[in-house]
Amino acid sequence: MGAIGDFFTFIATPLYYAISGVLILWHKLFTALGLDPAGGASWALSIVGLTLVIRAALIPLFVKQIKSSRNMQLIQPKVKELQKKYGHDRERLAQETMKLYKDTGTNPFASCLPILLQMPIFFTLFHLLNEAAKDYTARGFLTSTLARQFGDSKLFGSIPLADSFWGSGVWREGGGDLSVMLLALFLVLAMTATTFFTQRQLMSKNMPADALSGPYAQQQKLLLYVLPVAFGLGGVAFPIGVLLYWTTSNLWTMGQQFYVIRNNPAPGTPAFAAKADRDKAKAAKHGTVVEEVEAPVEEPRRPAVRQQPKKTTKQQRKSGGSKPGGGTQGGKK
Repeated sequence: MGAIGDFFTFIATPLYYAISGVLILWHKLFTALGLDPAGGASWALSIVGLTLVIRAALIPLFVKQIKSSRNMQLIQPKVKELQKKYGHDRERLAQETMKLYKDTGTNPFASCLPILLQMPIFFTLFHLLNEAAKDYTARGFLTSTLARQFGDSKLFGSIPLADSFWGSGVWREGGGDLSVMLLALFLVLAMTATTFFTQRQLMSKNMPADALSGPYAQQQKLLLYVLPVAFGLGGVAFPIGVLLYWTTSNLWTMGQQFYVIRNNPAPGTPAFAAKADRDKAKAAKHGTVVEEVEAPVEEPRRPAVRQQPKKTTKQQRKSGGSKPGGGTQGGKK
């Protein structure tokens, strides 16, 4: 485990510096505004500030995720056609599906990227807070003095940021700290609920009807129910400071997604119809007319009329037929 531990320490070192640096900057700001530097409020708000900085930095990735997710929705009819055509040949189906993804610039795993990229930050913050609380370990820009303040900080004067529902002592003899349990439970439920409603918002408002079936829909349904349960079960072991980070991040995601769905919905979705209704109402209020753009209806093509040969008499056919212009063969009139 020594070599593995050294490897992960090497990977985590830049994250320790980045996270502790942002955390300390926010902490200095709130201290300058009059909050107690050793108090839980200043450190809790610093964690919220850290979350906002990280999520703002991930906005380009979120935009890419939205585009890829929209493409996944719009190509579902083509995916179904491929399934009908190559359903008997799994290898060919996989090849054609990947070709379709490549041609349309779609990444089926883009919806997981923000979560995957946040996981190292999540666990780094976990270790930063946990080690600061246990032995005041200095990490990154977090000095021993700041680590002591961070590890000992308490919300509302009695709830340590480094404590968790599981570690509050509830399973020890005599019970645990009820205030820690209640706050931790509240944040776990908030984290679970925001994860669920964010995914549900996407499926109910920004997915066309024909995209609600098939592999992509199954993937979305899996995320809808599995992720909240996973975070809920794991959340009881996370410190309150880490739960605060994840709940704030989920609230950001939900608000960001709501804004995108409301203002730039995918065609053929309930959100798209709702935006069209709002645009009509807004136009009517200002006395303007919104033209509805409809897909052009192609007229059925008529078969080309075949030109019939000119009728000739039996005598004309015998003598070689008539020439254009009314003259007969041989120039006789």
